Amino acid sequence: MDADGLAGAGPGVDAEPTGPDGDPTRTGPDGDPAQTDGDPARTGPDGDPARAGRGRRFAAATATGLAALLVLAALTAPNRIDALRPAAFVRIPLEALLATALLLALPRRAGRVVAALVGAALGLLAVLKLLDMGFFEARARPFDLVLDWAMLDDGLSFLTDSVGRAGAIAAAVAAVLLAAGLVLATARSVLRLTRLARRHPAGTTRAVAALTVVWTVCALLGVRTAPGVAVADASATALVHEHAAGVRAGLHDRAAFAARIGVDAFRDVPDERLLSGLRGKDVVVTFVESYGRVAVQDPRIAPGVNRVLDDGTERLRAAGFATRSGWLTSPTAGGGSWLAHATLLSGLWVDNEQRHTDLLASDRLTLNGAFRRAGWQTVGVLPAATQPWPQRSFYTYDRYYDAERLGYRGPRFSYAPMPDQYTLATFQRLERGRPGHAPLMAEIPLVSSHTPWAPLPRPVDWARAGDGAAYLGMPAHGESPEAVWQDPARVRSAYGRSIEYSVGVLISWLQRYGDDDLVLVFLGDHQPAPIVTGPDAGREVPITVVARDPAVLDRIAGWGWQDGLRPGPDAPVWPMDAFRDRFLAAFAG
Repeated sequence: MDADGLAGAGPGVDAEPTGPDGDPTRTGPDGDPAQTDGDPARTGPDGDPARAGRGRRFAAATATGLAALLVLAALTAPNRIDALRPAAFVRIPLEALLATALLLALPRRAGRVVAALVGAALGLLAVLKLLDMGFFEARARPFDLVLDWAMLDDGLSFLTDSVGRAGAIAAAVAAVLLAAGLVLATARSVLRLTRLARRHPAGTTRAVAALTVVWTVCALLGVRTAPGVAVADASATALVHEHAAGVRAGLHDRAAFAARIGVDAFRDVPDERLLSGLRGKDVVVTFVESYGRVAVQDPRIAPGVNRVLDDGTERLRAAGFATRSGWLTSPTAGGGSWLAHATLLSGLWVDNEQRHTDLLASDRLTLNGAFRRAGWQTVGVLPAATQPWPQRSFYTYDRYYDAERLGYRGPRFSYAPMPDQYTLATFQRLERGRPGHAPLMAEIPLVSSHTPWAPLPRPVDWARAGDGAAYLGMPAHGESPEAVWQDPARVRSAYGRSIEYSVGVLISWLQRYGDDDLVLVFLGDHQPAPIVTGPDAGREVPITVVARDPAVLDRIAGWGWQDGLRPGPDAPVWPMDAFRDRFLAAFAG
């Protein structure tokens, strides 16, 4: 019988071992082809075949051990960095037992094909775990296989803004090579281990049977190597099931969201009734980047931020302003600011890219659009918009200022193209400072508190903001991101200082330029990344309304919001998509 005939007989037949190409060959103890004594090319430097054989066997055994470790790590590794600890790998993966039994049962040639496919799938699982780790660190959630691919492009843009185009391209190429290399390595590892199992079918079968018994006993008794880490492991299957459920949900979400877009209690309200309680006011809606609950409640960060807020409350009170604050639950965390902006302004829960894209293609009435219909001039001031953004028409801005139109000539501060103070000063000069201007509704996202939170600008006299020359030299004298991000404690400290800066210049702007006709709504877009908040920190962000006219705050008295710029722990918490309707209802005619 030839080699293929023997292979087709299955594991129960004593077939002559075959090499990687399927030809009969002698093999070593790990299933790799053994070398032939007497070949000069296969002997040691002193011509001793025995010594050369020992060296080859050691190298082969080492390669087999590394292959086993890679397969074990790919199966048992958690998909969160904060769960990476030695105990996570001291487990018996059920998937390995089932795969080994299957590969032993298959004919040799079919087994080789299946082993390669299983190994490649295992590599893809490892890549998925790495993506999950990255998204848990950046967005406090796992990677969405349907909706998050566009986020990778956003990540590349962020890297380009932070480290330059060459560095971003290098990082992207390295990531692709890592993913491809991981898939290839796991495929080769499973093939190698399969050859070894086929060389010792009886011993492999006994080992699988024994480990299956151990797995079952541990599962029944709930044996753990650490809290939450079961010895009887099926986490790979659970992870695949979890992501498959996410795929199904993502595919069904589009139709459900389309139905929600069409339901709008304010779409047909007459223009003269919209926002009549704010007639004659300039209304500014400001998003403070990464301004989350952690900024005012985490004892490692809050003292400095709360000093700014509490001092600002007193200074504004002395200037005749009153303030009310509460909490909103953001649809995102760690990033994705545009999802929060869309949620607040549209009154719809926009927590993924598919929803965002579909919303921008609709005619949904936004808060900006309601003000425009009611007679306000609407303005968009987006200092981080460094590329054309045709979708801005959805927000019905009468005038739109991106980074180029804001005319900044100073230095960048890492991600932030310009300091928040410059953005506010320029808005004041171009819009609110114009004599006899029509009532304005402006949307202004502030970005100085964006990751990586270093270096930070310093406040300057408002009259010196100019074209940004006053900020020259500041980045060189500040902390570098590389230095800050070596230590999580320094990252938290830098984050806290960035919030102090952004909120501080906003309060200063109010003091200097606020009047009876100004109403400011400012809020966080989302919590910062988990490196600051820790895991499972929630998604609440502060929101504050500031006005000098008491009639404005009388309209929202029923909201139960608290006095001051700093909401307390027991202040009301709303989902962010509830704000638009409650705001429009409060100020309707």
